[in-house]
Amino acid sequence: MKTFSAVLVSIAFCTSTAFAQTNSVNLSSDSAEKIIAGCKQHSQRKQQRQAIAVYDKGGNLVAALRMDGLGAGIMAFSEAKAKAVANWGFSTAQMEEAIKTTPGFADAPYIVTVAGGVPIFGPDGRNFIGSVGVSGAAPVDDAACAVAGIEAAGLVAEPAGN
Repeated sequence: MKTFSAVLVSIAFCTSTAFAQTNSVNLSSDSAEKIIAGCKQHSQRKQQRQAIAVYDKGGNLVAALRMDGLGAGIMAFSEAKAKAVANWGFSTAQMEEAIKTTPGFADAPYIVTVAGGVPIFGPDGRNFIGSVGVSGAAPVDDAACAVAGIEAAGLVAEPAGN
């Protein structure tokens, strides 16, 4: 009985440790709000208006902002960009390149081939935790806005080693 109890305690410890490690690499709502604020600040500095959507790695919307004067389609496009990145784990700009070299990729689900969808990695660049989609300006400006927001939250847009 003592051995069985020791095994249960060991399993409980390992499970709680694993949960804590997994939980520590998730995108928090606080980080999502910081991303939105950083994107908004970047956009305003450049005198642009953009819609911003932040998704977790599971493809769930965590935070969003549609700046004044933008239509619903712009918001939907930012969400599509973020959802695509959440599903694939790499930027929409990279998806644009991938369809040129990977037969059939253009027909896969959740493909967006316009820059502005950017992955979010934890501070060490090792763990993919979510995505940002930005729409409303030129695609290169949308992507720069997403990166500015990610960096404002203390996170990174490129995996470690890139």
